[in-house]
Parts: sequence; C-alpha cells; structure tokens
Amino acid sequence: MPAASLSSPVDGINCDPTLHFYRHVMQTLRDADIPFLVGGAYALSYYTGMVRPTKDLDLFICRQHYERVSDALQQVGYTTELPFPHWLGKVRTNGDLVDLIFSSGNGVAEVDDAWLEHAPTTEVLGVSVKICPVEETIWSKAFIMERERYDGADVVHLIRACSETMDWHRLLRRFSFHWRVLLSHLTLFGFVYPADRDMIPSWIMMELTERLQQEVLGKPSMQPVCAGTLLSREQYLVDVEEQGYQDARLHPFGNMTPGETSIWTDAIKNKP
Repeated sequence: MPAASLSSPVDGINCDPTLHFYRHVMQTLRDADIPFLVGGAYALSYYTGMVRPTKDLDLFICRQHYERVSDALQQVGYTTELPFPHWLGKVRTNGDLVDLIFSSGNGVAEVDDAWLEHAPTTEVLGVSVKICPVEETIWSKAFIMERERYDGADVVHLIRACSETMDWHRLLRRFSFHWRVLLSHLTLFGFVYPADRDMIPSWIMMELTERLQQEVLGKPSMQPVCAGTLLSREQYLVDVEEQGYQDARLHPFGNMTPGETSIWTDAIKNKP
C-alpha cells in the first residue's frame, strides 16, 4: 500500500503505477475543470502530520458532478462504476482504486458547495488540489462506528491538531440535530487528553450539555426510532428488522430510500 504522504518526487510517482494512477486521475479532473477535494488518509496527513498506508485515494465530489467525472475518466481509459448510488462511485485500473465520494454511507454528510468554499489548497502527489475542510472531515468521520472500523481516534487527533483554527460554529451547524454524536466525541477528547481539555471552546461544551439537560428533563419522543443505523450499517439491523424500530436513515428521519439501504445492507457480505 502506498503511504499517504502529500508530496513525493515526481520521478518516484511516475515509477510507482499506483501513485501515477492517483496523480493522473486528479490531473484529469483538473484539466476537465471539475471541482473535487482530496480526503481520506491524505487529508488526515495534511491536518495532523500522521502518515499511514492507504489502499486507495478518496476524492470528494458533489453528486451532480458524478456523470462529468465518470465521463472524463472513461475518456482516458479508466473504468468507472456506481455501486452505491447514494454515496459512492469507484474508478479502477489494473487493480488500483480511487473512491468518488459524494456523501457518507449513512446518507448524512452530503458534499455540497460549502465543502469547496472552505477547503484549503495544497499539493498532493505533485498536483495542486483542495483538501476536505477539517470541519466536514470530522463530521463525516464522527458517524463511523462499525465493529471493524471506528474513526473516533481520527476525530480526536483532528481536534487536537486544528482546534485553534477550526470553525466551531460551522461544525456545530453541520451536526444539526445529530449534536449528541458531536458531544460524544468532544467528551471523549477530554478523556483522551485531560490536560488539553481547554482546546475545546467552553461555549460549545456548555451549549451541548445544556441541550442534553433539556432533553433529560423533557419527555422522550413517542416514535420508536433507532439512530444506531447512522453509526453502523450492520450492528443495529436487528433493531429495525426484528424489534419494531424505525430506521433513522430513511425518510422522513434521514436522507436514504429503502432501496438504497437494501443495497448498502446487501454489501455487508462482501466487505473485507
């Protein structure tokens, strides 16, 4: 697996077929004037300095641009597919892979124009690109709590690295009525780094804990909804399939359709 370093000598990139593929995909989209953002391990490295192996390149795009992206990449000889129409497309060549991400698996963190507006610019593999904003990176990672993958450590490291420059108000707005998920990660941050608790602005902790107090004192919703499906596509299926809870991913609670959740569930058997 290539390491997630942001920059390497161009000669070295050209000698590595995987890195050359990544670079060519990004350059192709730049030449076609299609906006995209680099995320995943490369974004984590940009913000935190943490370099780790990665098996693919994550590019974030707006959903309405997918067809243009697919056409541009097919014209240069790559294969594209849309296995999960609600959030993910793929680009392949010779066993290498680029993910084209326009939402999250739970349908919550949709890529919109604000991702592009707030994205910093850097160089990845010799190409000038925009990186996913740290606020949106935290937002999308905060919901990943599968048995085989949990991104909470990434969230904590991103907060530690970017707390002083982060737009905390925009982050709070992104979580919207899923604010309990944000509070859980901020609470965990104080547990992981007790000497650095002041990296989180006091106002946001007070705001969130006040919301929590109001909820505790109020009456719970009468609707039997399970929001666990927003955190794990597998571990809460028993709740929505056997125990009578409504799936929070589905309208009117979430952004997904029954067909989309079925495709996402059927893919569980094929996961690594």
